Order: sequence, then C-alpha cells, then structure tokens
Amino acid sequence: MPSAIPARPASTLILLLAIVLTGLNLRPILAAVGPVLDDIQAATSLGDSGAGLLTTLPVLAMGVCALLAGALQRQLGEFRGVTLGIIIIALACGSRLIRHDGGSLILGAALGGLGIALIQALLPAFIKRVFPTRIGMVMGLYSCGIMGGAAFAAASTSPLSGSLGWPGALAIWALPAFLAAVLWWRAASAYAAPVDATRVSLPIHSPRAWLLMTFFGIGTGAYTLVLAWLPPYYVELGLSANQGGLLLGLLTLAEVAAGLAVSAWIGRFPDRRGPLLVVLSLVLAGLILAPIPLALPVVIVLGLGIGALFPSSLIVTMDHAANPAEAGTLMGFVQGGGYIIASTMPLVAGILREQLSALSYAWAVMAVGVLILMVMASRLTPRPVPATT
Repeated sequence: MPSAIPARPASTLILLLAIVLTGLNLRPILAAVGPVLDDIQAATSLGDSGAGLLTTLPVLAMGVCALLAGALQRQLGEFRGVTLGIIIIALACGSRLIRHDGGSLILGAALGGLGIALIQALLPAFIKRVFPTRIGMVMGLYSCGIMGGAAFAAASTSPLSGSLGWPGALAIWALPAFLAAVLWWRAASAYAAPVDATRVSLPIHSPRAWLLMTFFGIGTGAYTLVLAWLPPYYVELGLSANQGGLLLGLLTLAEVAAGLAVSAWIGRFPDRRGPLLVVLSLVLAGLILAPIPLALPVVIVLGLGIGALFPSSLIVTMDHAANPAEAGTLMGFVQGGGYIIASTMPLVAGILREQLSALSYAWAVMAVGVLILMVMASRLTPRPVPATT
C-alpha cells in the first residue's frame, strides 16, 4: 500500500480535492446557525443560553471524541474512520429537515460534532503518512476547505431560508456531505493502510503538549465565538440579519485567504513564533475595533487573523510529532482538550448576553484571551513531544 505521494499527478489532484471537499463539510452544521438564529429562537423558544448550546455541544463532542483519536486509529483506521465521519455529518444535516424543534436541533448538532471529531482526529494522521514532505501545504489546503465551507454556509443560509425556510437552509448541507463521502471513498481507498495496533498513550505528562492544547483551545475560542454570535452581535449594533450573515460570510472568506497564505508561506518559517505574533495581533485588533462604520475592515482583519491562526496552530502541533501514530495521538490530545476549552466560549457569550443584554462583554473576554496567547506563543519553539507507549 502506498505511503507517499503517488506517481500519477491526476491521482494526487483527486486525493487533494477529496481532502479539501471533506474539510468543506466540517463547519456548515455550525456556521449556518448564526444567520438564522433569531428565526430559530422565535420558532423553538430557545433562550440565549440554549442558542449558545447549538455551537457549544457539537464543539464539546468534537473535543471529547478527539481525545480518543489513538483508540479510533487502532479500531477504525484513518480511511474507514473519515468515511464514517462524513456519513454521520450528512445524516446530522439531513435530520434538521425532519425534526427541527429545539431539542432535536441540539441533538443533531451534537451528532454532527461526533462526525466532525472522527475526521479531525484521523485525517491529519492520514495527511502526515501520505504527504510526508508536504504536510504544511496539505494541512493549509485542508484548513482552507474547512473555512471555505463556513463561508459558503454563513453567506447562503439567510437567502436560502427565504425560499426553503430555515430548516431547509440548514438541511441542504447534507448534499455536499454525501458528495464528499463518495469522492473520499473513490480517491482515498487506494491509500488505506492496515490498522496500526501500536498503542501510543496520550501525552498527559508533557508540559509542552498541555501548552499546545491550551493555545489551540483559546485560539479556537475566538473562532467559535464569531461563528455562533457575530451576526447577532452586529444586529445588536443596528445591522439587519442578512447583513450580519454577509459579514460572517466575508469574515470566513478572509479566513480562506489567510489559510491559503499560511499554506504558501509557512514553510519559510521553521520557527513559527514570529508569524504567530503577527496573526494574534490581527485577531486582537479585530476584537477591540467593532463599531458599524468600521464593520467591513474590522471583519476582514478579524477573519485574516482567525483564518491564519487555525492552520498555524495545527501545523505547530504537527511540528511536535515524530511519526503518523504520534501525530494522530498528539493531534487528538491537542484538539480534544482544545475544543473542550473552545466550546465554552459560545455558551459564555450566551450567558453574558442573557444577563447583561450585550455581546460586547464576550468580545472583551476574548480579547484578554488573545493577550494570553501572545505570551504563550513565545514558548512555542519547535521540538518533539515525547510519547509514552
């Protein structure tokens, strides 16, 4: 079974397309909610805390399942696990057309989080094994797919809800998920490797692993915050729901552009600390400058920062893994604990809005988190995380 880039370019391109399309399906189940959140709350009587759970629970599920990445790699293998994850996402999206009361929406979101977690835990190990000399480039493309899916969902959901209703606008994302499942099966089956029974324990005794996990968690908290609450935040400031959704779409397009830039340039910086500080400065600027007259440039700056921070955090984590097995386990630990941390931010924002009638307090909390990340980034020198077996 091949373990490196195949000789035929067409085969490589199809596999890369499958990876990008798979990534594209990892965020619509979350990003589609914000632009129609007011409609959902009106139809289901969900309060702000309950609305926050629509993002918090799937992200929490992603984190818990990611901690089991090593076991999933042994039991399912990369190819079968990713295939199962895409199918689960398709079913979770489709369920929103059949049952769309508040409880069913939350359960469907949690199910989607399970599918996302399977893919995010196993696909990086697949990339490290199949593209050993181009990890940064492929991870950047994969991350662009993730952010591109969020952009399409954010920008299209509000207009689609006008013709399909909000349940139809949420459920339509089952279609590209099924397409991704077919393409992934066709392109990646030739690269399926025998399941590796080697047990690599979670690096719970490594301070560096905990640092990477906390860094990823706080940084991803900025992403989950804007994913869940950016449209309502700007509606509070006086924009319409459609305008809020378009701003989220613009932000995610800026994230895609930043992800492409990271993919192209990150290889020139073996020490990632300098680029990380630049990226974090952009996120901080986007959080503290938010009035409506500055909405467009602020959203672009915030999107560029978050869009570069997400793949950079993943690439920094991959820098600390010596082989594919360790990559899966370390990535599972970092993403698992990190997504658990990040899952709290949408809920905290919902509670703050419920209690203080404004989302600006949540933006201020996240700005403090970015300042903490700047201090942490100075310690992220590249070196392997010792694994225990």
